[in-house]
This record gives sequence, structure tokens and C-alpha cells, in this order.
Amino acid sequence: MELRHLRYFIAVAETGSLTVAAEKRLHTSQPSLSRQIRDLEDEVGAALFSRSARGVELTAAGKAFLDHVRLALSQVDAATEAARRAARPAKQVFALGFLTGQEMTWLPRAMQVLRDELPNIDVTVSSHYSPDLADALARGKLDLAFLRAEPGFDLDYRVVSREKLITLMPSDHPLTARSAIRPEDFIGETFILATNKATVLHDVIVQYLRENDLDITPEHGVDNLAMAMSLVASTRGLALMPEYANNLLPWSVVSRPLEGDAPTVDLVIGYSKSNASPVLKMFLARAQELIAPGV
Repeated sequence: MELRHLRYFIAVAETGSLTVAAEKRLHTSQPSLSRQIRDLEDEVGAALFSRSARGVELTAAGKAFLDHVRLALSQVDAATEAARRAARPAKQVFALGFLTGQEMTWLPRAMQVLRDELPNIDVTVSSHYSPDLADALARGKLDLAFLRAEPGFDLDYRVVSREKLITLMPSDHPLTARSAIRPEDFIGETFILATNKATVLHDVIVQYLRENDLDITPEHGVDNLAMAMSLVASTRGLALMPEYANNLLPWSVVSRPLEGDAPTVDLVIGYSKSNASPVLKMFLARAQELIAPGV
């Protein structure tokens, strides 16, 4: 069994099609891919896919195999990244990641924590969606990230701030006349909800709707803030987003606070428990400098 067999297996599992996986993901021929999957099934000793005219689906054995394969490849990626770092010149790289839009607030603060180390290290900065940051931490591609506390990853998290949710709306919406938005104001409006890809934010919003007895069916789902702002402007809908959105609003979108005690969503720093970087150790020792009052 070779690593390529595992990567081929994941491509087929995620696309649900040998043809699509071969042409779009793996750039190989479908007969060749089919042969590789059969070889893998022979090696495992169980059928991993059931095949039909509609495509392929994971069998019970395939579903069990998938979770372990993903973990194995994640560990391989982390080992590869660790080896590459060890082979680099002596000046250490410290890789920081930020939930897109949060770098405006938190990058200067992070650099202040790192100030004594800056002459001796190279700091790289990237911004992504929260689940992608968690995946990069788990794979050893980032040392530390400002993100949501994503479930399903072997990471440690420390809360640095709690952001209130605010209501985004078109700049000419009638509700802009209000100083704060009440739960009942959402009734009858087009509602835009964070999808399960933004798991943490999605769950906080759903809990707010449930606690206020709002039986609202979202008409659109979004994975990120940029998509939310675009749909608010184009569909004249309402969306609940963390208050850092105020730093990024275009002219066509405005915000209003929620009336009463608004729900909050945590922003955390995340890191891998297995990361032995001395710079990370120093950063964590001084992390209290980052934490907002009252957290």
C-alpha cells in the first residue's frame, strides 16, 4: 500500500465519481484510477466502494477506512513540513495565521508579543477561513493562528476575545432607522445564515434564534464574511456576523447592534500540542498580553 493509493481513495470518496476524481483532481485516466482502487481494496481485504450507474459510494468499510486515511495523510504532511523546517537555515520561521479580516486588529498585537524575537526570526503571515487555519495548524504549516475553536482537531485553544454578534443589512434598509435590532425584526426578512463550514459561528446564531423562538428558514448560506456582505447587498437580506465585520463593511452594507445581551462568539489563539517551537513557547508564555479585559 502506497501513499498514492490513499490519496486516490480520498479523491474518489470526496468526489463520488471515478471519472471526476481522475480528470479533475488526479489528472490521470479513469481506467488507471479504477485499477489503483481495486489494488487498494485487495490490499485492505474489503470493498471500499459500492458502484452503480450514479457513481460510487463508500461502503461501511470505506467509511471506517476514510477517517484513518485522513489522519495518516495529515501526519505525513506534518512530518514533511517538520523535515523541511529542519533543513532550512538557522533563522527560524514563525508562521502566523489569521481569520480573514482579524489581522487588522490582531497582527500588530501579535508582533508586539514577538518584539524581542523579531531580530532572530522570520515571521510569515497568512489569512484564511477558520477551518482552513485549524487544518494548517494540525498539519504543521502554521505555528499559531487567530481563529474560532474548531471542533475535530487535536489543537489547544485560548480565548483572546469575545465578539458580540451584530446585524448586517443594506445601507438603505428600513431597519437602519433603528438604533438596535430586536429579535422580532428578523421575522419576514430574507435571512442569511453561516453554513456548517463556519461551524462555531453557525451554532451561536442558531442558538440565538432558538432562544428567541424565531422559526426562521434561511434563504442563503455563506461560508465567510465576504460572501455574507455580498449577499446582504444583493438580496437585501439580513445576516448576523461578529462585530469585527465593522472594519470591512462596503458602502452598501451597514450594521446595527442587537438589542439586549447580544450573543458572542469566541476568537481564540490555536496551536498544535506537538509543536515544539521555542518561539511558540515564548509566545504562549506572554499570551496574557493579548487577552481582552473581561475574557
